[in-house]
Amino acid sequence: MKNELRIPGVSGSLHPGPRAVRSRSAATLALLSFAMMIVSLDQYIVVVALPDMGHDLGYSAQTLQSVVSVYAVASSGFLLFGGRAADLLGRRRMLLVGLTLYALASLAGGLATTPLIQLIARAVQGFGGALVFPSTLALINTTFAEGRDRNRALAVWGGSGAAGLVVGVLLGGVLTRAFGWEAVFFVNVPLVGAVFVWTLFLIDADPPRDRTRMFDLPGALTATGAITLLVFALVQGADLGWGSPVIFAAAAVGLLLAVAFVLIEGRSGDPLLPPRLLVNGSLRMAVAIAFMFMTTFGSLLYFLSIYFQDVLGYDALETGIAFLLPTVVVVAGSTVGGRVVTLIGLRRTLTLALSIGAAGAVALGLATSPDGSYVTLIPGLIAVSIGDGVIFTAMFIAAATGVRDREQGVASAIASTGSGVGAVVGLAILVLVANAGTEGLLGDGLRVAMAEGISHAIFVVAGGIVATLLIAHIAYGKGHLPRHEV
Repeated sequence: MKNELRIPGVSGSLHPGPRAVRSRSAATLALLSFAMMIVSLDQYIVVVALPDMGHDLGYSAQTLQSVVSVYAVASSGFLLFGGRAADLLGRRRMLLVGLTLYALASLAGGLATTPLIQLIARAVQGFGGALVFPSTLALINTTFAEGRDRNRALAVWGGSGAAGLVVGVLLGGVLTRAFGWEAVFFVNVPLVGAVFVWTLFLIDADPPRDRTRMFDLPGALTATGAITLLVFALVQGADLGWGSPVIFAAAAVGLLLAVAFVLIEGRSGDPLLPPRLLVNGSLRMAVAIAFMFMTTFGSLLYFLSIYFQDVLGYDALETGIAFLLPTVVVVAGSTVGGRVVTLIGLRRTLTLALSIGAAGAVALGLATSPDGSYVTLIPGLIAVSIGDGVIFTAMFIAAATGVRDREQGVASAIASTGSGVGAVVGLAILVLVANAGTEGLLGDGLRVAMAEGISHAIFVVAGGIVATLLIAHIAYGKGHLPRHEV
């Protein structure tokens, strides 16, 4: 029944009072936010452990970065599939399946004795994350009513996701120093296990599947193939060469699959991407901002980690501790982000947060030097982290606006795909910028060149944040968004 509270282990149902409803909602939000944080932190938890991992398993300099990129490729490629599966097969069910895959892949990654086994484990982790991510977001968007309640819930969920990116580097440093690189994989097993059990007791079982809706398997497969191959080409293009037959073939087949996807969707009676979602101006803007967010804010974490270790000489633990300040600020920014959107609207929130983030990136770029110190980075770190936290929450509020409950999984996946592809594109471009003057250098000359290259990459990030601000203003200026959001 609609207003009943089911208590695990007790037959029948009770009519809950307001306090019981609030307690259950708070517990559900805590569960989904924690699940989101686990998926988010694993994107960068391995960064600090890469040198030790490469030495023990025999990665080459060209393949080591694949530990990060293979996760991004798999998670980005399967997000639309995961969102559709959550909407049709059940959000709770897909959350549990994703968690199971995540735990098993994490165990395999820590036990791996060769690069191939570990990269396969990371790909499965990414696939599991592609099921978990849209499931958690869809559950929040269908549990909390659009407006103030959903904004507050997304602020907590978004805070966990944004913080997870930073916590991953912090936790990775601590675990690598204390227990070795294997711990960055093994830590997921008890965390995911706790979430799995918690989900069984807290989230109601999915209703029977709506047999009137189709899965659109051809659409899901062509979309997944297109995104996976195109992202692979972007990730590996710099290493294999943009003219490499492998990169050319991946890009060509990816484009052909993208065309096939468009043709299939045009003929489908129940398409993977319903036309009403494609004309949703708020969702379209959210996808663009999610793409630019990970291209800019998301990429900063990687370069800061490299700067701390290879320029300033920090070890794994010191690098992790260096991310403690931005972690706290990101969590605070994301937590208040939903409240700010409720008070002043999306347009003003985006303008304020992006402006602060751009100023912070400029400050970071100026402070990044061969002889720099952590203290000189603090003003930039604080400003960038404020923008990071607020934008992460705001872009997913925009993605959920005006979307029906039955399509929240796919809408979540669309925005999430934008962020995943943005992460790959951002690193592909910015790594080229950062490494432009380092070829053939060794010793202190290499350290100086790396510092200059990272500084240049951060200035490009600042320009990207300004471009994101322009995108948001153009979207509002053309009237693509609901009036109540302006």
